[in-house]
Amino acid sequence: MKLALLSESPADEAAIGVLAEAVLGQPFTRVLPSLRARGWPSVLQVLPAVLRHLHFHTDANGLVVVVDSDDTVVHTDAHDHHPQCRLCQLRAAFRKTIKNFPPAHGRERVLRGIGLAVPAMEAWYLCGRDETVTEEAWLRGQEAGRAPYTRRELKQRVYGTDRPSLQLMTTHALAAARRHATDPRRLENDFPGFRALAEDLKAWKLNS
Repeated sequence: MKLALLSESPADEAAIGVLAEAVLGQPFTRVLPSLRARGWPSVLQVLPAVLRHLHFHTDANGLVVVVDSDDTVVHTDAHDHHPQCRLCQLRAAFRKTIKNFPPAHGRERVLRGIGLAVPAMEAWYLCGRDETVTEEAWLRGQEAGRAPYTRRELKQRVYGTDRPSLQLMTTHALAAARRHATDPRRLENDFPGFRALAEDLKAWKLNS
């Protein structure tokens, strides 16, 4: 299998690759997208161009995209096309981009895998290590107008500093992802934004 990864930093992409392999139950060859992204606006902006490149100029089977929710609306099952939900926005951009693509490179389309880290990837890295950090806790805090923790505090808990270097981020991201890879079920349970990604990837296996 050949996959491309798109996220907000190389450290996050490294972790996402490990998690994707764990859910798929098989290794993959990474295909580099035509453009890289740094931060949420950039991911949404480059996604259509990345999809076109992968579909027409590579034989990639799928594209895995994960972004942080930050302080935006947390995705729920009740959402259809919520305009402030980043997961909904990415799904809509994916659908709009590929809907008129003709088959290419022996496949109908590039498969979609999209996840939302609430409020940031560091929360996923703390899953199972810090019981106070869950998607439900963040959602309750949003509803009450009092966040249970800040994104800066999450960085401090994961890296020991709120201004980590890329090397430090990558080291910790990979360590956490490898821990989850032995059994991703806790991450799926505590973070529905990861479960959404896992369900996309499991559907690939069913259709393969």
